Amino acid sequence: MSGTAQIGVTGLAVMGRNLARNFARNGLTVALHNRTTARTRALVDEFGDEGSFVPAESAREFVDALERPRRLIIMVKAGEPTDAVIQEFAPLLEEGDVIIDGGNAHYEDTRRRERELRERGIHFVGVGISGGEEGALHGPSIMPGGSTESYASLGPLLERIAAKAPDGTPCVTHVGPDGAGHFVKMVHNGIEYADMQLIAEAYHLLRSVAGYSPRRIADTFRRWNTGRLDSYLIEITAEVLSHTDAATGGPFVDIVEDRAEQKGTGRWTVQTALDLGVPVSGIAEAVFARSLSGHPALREASRSLQGPAAEPLDEEAAARFADQVEQALYASKIVSYTQGFHQIQAGSEEYGWDIDLGSVAAIWRAGCIIRAAFLDRIRSAFDSRPDLPSLLQDKQFAEEIGAAQDDWRATVATAVRQGVPTPGFSAALAYYDALRAERLPAALTQGQRDYFGAHTYRRTDRPGSFHTLWGGDRSEVAAD
Repeated sequence: MSGTAQIGVTGLAVMGRNLARNFARNGLTVALHNRTTARTRALVDEFGDEGSFVPAESAREFVDALERPRRLIIMVKAGEPTDAVIQEFAPLLEEGDVIIDGGNAHYEDTRRRERELRERGIHFVGVGISGGEEGALHGPSIMPGGSTESYASLGPLLERIAAKAPDGTPCVTHVGPDGAGHFVKMVHNGIEYADMQLIAEAYHLLRSVAGYSPRRIADTFRRWNTGRLDSYLIEITAEVLSHTDAATGGPFVDIVEDRAEQKGTGRWTVQTALDLGVPVSGIAEAVFARSLSGHPALREASRSLQGPAAEPLDEEAAARFADQVEQALYASKIVSYTQGFHQIQAGSEEYGWDIDLGSVAAIWRAGCIIRAAFLDRIRSAFDSRPDLPSLLQDKQFAEEIGAAQDDWRATVATAVRQGVPTPGFSAALAYYDALRAERLPAALTQGQRDYFGAHTYRRTDRPGSFHTLWGGDRSEVAAD
């Protein structure tokens, strides 16, 4: 059937297959293509009754099955495989057609591809898709970049398959030009790293300090999930902690090797933040925590290092401590989102993307991994003040984190006394204190830099740059 499919998907591994099924379930005719045709046939054989599919064996047949303007989604591995698919299909397309990359591509690759294809009259859209396999099938959070023209063609289709927020709004928006969509997805994943690390630290404290069992901690997380910490990650944490291993009969969490893996988007977030000069210390500590867990030989060799003696808590003290941990988790979570949105803001300014932070928060309210109840409040904060410099400047968030700070500090202090590592909680608190400090020790750092490298400094009492003749009479000279 020539030119009948509204959308096409090439690359039918689990994510691509589920995305194609989602389109079909929502009334669209979907062209299918895969490097191995057996996978295409398997999808049609198993799920053909879910909607209208047009299987294609060749690239030409796949392109011919698409109505104009053609819209084809690439769902293959990031990097060279994506470039190879683009090189295969671009010569078969015409001006105004749209290639969509739905993988976890680096935003700089997306900017390059968009620029190269734009010269050929083809739209290239980098789309961040969050929600995993289930989200791809039932409704993900979708973060498309690219031109406004491409979104006019593609947007209505994405809105049909996206997750729906509690108010019914589709969790998709045109994020901005070229690589903006993949940039926002990258930061989303960085926040996800931080969020998971903070939850893990809360678990560690409740088990090591409060003495709670995994099942009791699961119940604690379920209780937290009924309040302001309501989120997908808290929900699944309770499920994981309450799961019993069939082979041993013990807690599932105890038979899992304590080495956390990563696919790279968290590292990209931190690397990009360094380039932009944006402090994302919570995200960075989460990435480093995973890295440290992956060095078993180093950890084994360090087992003999001395630490403090454990101080067991009685039931009443343990319950009080659990409440403190909840406060610390919430406050640290606010800081993680604050840092992530700051990075999006900085990236938007650097690349001229004009990203609407309120819209980003809105499309993260459902479908994605970091979906949480308080994202609606983040959306409201940025909608009310588009120029809001930081979430911590929002009156409600500032009041909440201020009210939590005593318990937050007590939690970190207890962790230090008990020798339980809490890099996420500690980094978040240090960030909060650094922002509110009237003076930072950076003044001394500048003095040191000027001493050994003549890097100059600025004064508080008059404009300009200056250098002290440290090796001479220590007089000061203007450096401008």
